Formats: sequence, structure tokens, C-alpha cells
Amino acid sequence: MPENTSTAPRTAFVLPGQGGFDGAALRRAKDTHPQVRRVFERLDTTTEALFSQRISDAVFGPEQADLRDLLAKDPWMSQVAIYGAGLAAHEILTDHGVRPDVLAGHSLGEITALVAAGAFSSEDGVRIVAQRVAVIERHDGADGRMVALSAGADRVRMLLGLLDEPMLAVATENHDEQTVVSGPDAVLDQVTAVAAQLGIGAIEIDAPFPFHTPALAPAAPEFEAYVRTLKQHPLRRRVYSPILQRYYEPDEPLAGRLADHFVQPVRFAAAVRRLHGDGVSTFVEAGGRPALSKLVTRLTRGSNVRSLPTLALDDGGRPALDSTLRELREAGLADAGPDRPGLAELLAPSVPSDLFEAYWEAHGPEVRERIRTDLDAFAASRKQEREPERTPEQAPAPERAPQEVPACVDAPANAALDRDEVFAELRTLYAQALEYPEEVFEAGVQLEAELGVDSVKQVELLSRVSQRYGLPPREADFRLDPYNTLDAIADFVVAELDRRPEPQPVG
Repeated sequence: MPENTSTAPRTAFVLPGQGGFDGAALRRAKDTHPQVRRVFERLDTTTEALFSQRISDAVFGPEQADLRDLLAKDPWMSQVAIYGAGLAAHEILTDHGVRPDVLAGHSLGEITALVAAGAFSSEDGVRIVAQRVAVIERHDGADGRMVALSAGADRVRMLLGLLDEPMLAVATENHDEQTVVSGPDAVLDQVTAVAAQLGIGAIEIDAPFPFHTPALAPAAPEFEAYVRTLKQHPLRRRVYSPILQRYYEPDEPLAGRLADHFVQPVRFAAAVRRLHGDGVSTFVEAGGRPALSKLVTRLTRGSNVRSLPTLALDDGGRPALDSTLRELREAGLADAGPDRPGLAELLAPSVPSDLFEAYWEAHGPEVRERIRTDLDAFAASRKQEREPERTPEQAPAPERAPQEVPACVDAPANAALDRDEVFAELRTLYAQALEYPEEVFEAGVQLEAELGVDSVKQVELLSRVSQRYGLPPREADFRLDPYNTLDAIADFVVAELDRRPEPQPVG
């Protein structure tokens, strides 16, 4: 079951869709928060495979890229950049101890929310986002755009009714005085002209296609069929859909629901009011620009709701993420950070506390990662020093073909191996390697989605496991995705050991 289902939600992450990207703020965050680099490195492996390009090169290249630059280059770049920024913000927040009771995505952001909740791997999230672009491009519905009108949804529907165009649709209901319309270019020109006569303002949305419109109905079945080919996992956090206007079930098949998004509107205002009514009093926008956080403030005006941006710059050009983390700490919703007792005194006793806090705010995650890497290297060198020098007779045998790989030193070939013992050993191995408490490695906890162990580190740890148990080399088409929990890895080890041939008698 997803976390926190037994209590009323208090904290929600809202993940933005179209327009949810701030290149300058994301670059600033990358300099001080290693989670940004780690997330985009994971995405790079997939965009290289799909497009022969790294999304990091487009987002963090020599020239600062804004959303319109990415839209001009290729539609997939803008969509993956928005998705990546949302994932990065989510990882930064959770690494600082912020635990959302519910996630809610706005349009494209709903894919990000489902990935952050563990439904798909971050790499498969890229594939979903890319396929969403590809199937729309292959259909006539791609010819159009989106316009935000400064009027409520009922008034906008009356306006659209005057034009009687079946491909026109209310795409999103953001608040009582802002509604986004999708449709063909020529018809939207008529919409904006009529709106101007009625005193209704219109603003173009930075989006590659007219999302949430009947024009996309022909593309939905192809998209659904593709998503069904990807491995889906149970949700580990609650996700509320502003499109479906309900919480997702933990094991709900998602392919059809994501395809429904092509034609169904986003009712964000109703979603915020529902979540507030359910008990949410803190909304954090996990992504670029402060658009959703401003909408939440407007929708909940007069209440005690706290609405905070992350990957955006404030009016003074300062990262909003810094003040958001500070406010969350003060509210007891994030780890105490640098001012927890003894840290400043231990590391820098002569430095003023406010200066140390500012340094740790900017470089703390980077320092922790460097310490962890150095400790891994130090532990490996100490282990090597402690190992006695082997005589030629004791030297390990040369590498053999898979069927002759020697058995684990602690378990003779084909000896019955207790699966619980394997899990306990793996738990200790992973805890020591990652410097995490063993208690966090509960059954079913996902290494990447919940513990932040990226795919590169998982491959390294799986290699250690193979060496520890003397497993045969993995096949060339081996995929890491199915082995994203210690449960799955324990099953893999036991299965591989069971496959080894019986030792042949000598003589």
C-alpha cells in the first residue's frame, strides 16, 4: 500500500506540466545540489538511446537554454526537460527529509508524479514522455496550440460554443479567472479575437501541441499500447489526479489512464480544493517556475495553507529552493540540516554559525556525497590491506566459462541456500556500501525511487553481489529494472545459485 494512507495528508508535492521549466534556476540548483546531475545522467542514457542526444547537453550546454529554445530545437527536449526538472526537485526535497503525503501532477506533471511515486523507473518515464510526443506528431492533432484566457471555465465554454468547433476544448481549469483552451491554430485565432472584444485577456502557452483536446483521440490507442509494454510497479505514495479527480489505486493499470489524458481536461482548481479539504496545508511545487505555487496561493487565499516554489528564482534573483527548504525545516517538515547539534562545532568550530549554515545550504549534499565516495574507497583499501598474501596454490583460478564459475565461498555448489539469510546478507552489504541504516532496507522498498540509489550505483552493487556469491556473468541483454528491490535481488541470487551444475566427481 502507498505510504500514509491511514492518516489525513498534510504535505503535497505538485509537479508542473507545460511551462514548468526555469533553465537559470535549474543551473543554479545543479551547482549546489548533486541530485540534479544524478537525475539528468539517468535520463541521458535513455535520450541517447532514443535520439542519439543527451538531454543534459541541451539543458546545461554552454548557452543557457530556456523553454522556448528547447521547443525550437525539438518538442521532446522541452517535455523531457520539464519531466527531469520535476524529478530533480522531488529528489532534492526528499533527500532533505521532506516526505510528501500525496503527489499531484499538472498535465505532463502527472507522469512525473507517478514515476516519483514508484510506478515506473525514471528511464521508463523518459520513454513514456518521448512516446507521448511521437504519437502526437504522427497524427493531425499536433497542428494547434494552447491559449490561457483570463476567465472562468463556464464563461470560456460559452465562448467556445459560439464558434461551434468540435476540436476546440477547455484543456485546463487553473482557477476561477484562468482557463486554458486547446485547438487548431486558425480557430484559436478566432477565440482570441472574440475574447479581446469581451475584455478577456489571452496568453500563449509554451507548449509544442494542443494537449487535452478531442483532436488527439486518434493518437491515444497507440500510446496506450506502448505504455502497456513497460513494467509497472505498485505505487508507494498516494497520487491524486487532477484529470481523473481522484486518487490512483496502488495497483491500478496506468496505460489506459495515461492515454485518457490526451482528451480529458485538467481540473487543477478542483484538485487543490479537494486536497485542501482532505487536510493538506503545505503545497510544494516540485519543478521549474512558480506557476503552480502561485495558483495554490490564489485558490486557498484566506486559509492557513503554505505554498512554496523550488526551481525558480525570486524577485532578487535568488534561488527559491533555499528559502523553501529553510521554511520547511522551521515547520518541522524537513531535516534539521546544518544546525543539528554538534555538526558545525565538529567540522568548523571557529566559523560563525550563520556562515556555516549558508555554506552547508549550498554545498552540504555535495560534501556528503564526497565523504561517502571517499569512505567507500578507504574501506576497499583497508579490506585489501587486511587480506593475507596468497601463495600460488591459493591464488584464484583464472576466469572460466559461465558453467564453471566457482561457487560462493560460504556455500558449496548446489547446497540449499536459505533465502532469508541471503536477504539479511544483502541488507548488510547494501547498508555498508551506501552508509544507510539497515532498517531502511525493508521488504519491497525500491532502491531508486525511495532510497535514491541511481542506476550506476545499483550496477556497481550488483557486481559486488555477483562476486560475493560467485554468480556467473550476466547475459548481454540483462536489464536492471526488475531488480530494484533487495527482495528481487535476493530471489535473483538464489535462482542463479540453483541453476549451477552439480560438481563432477574427480577420477
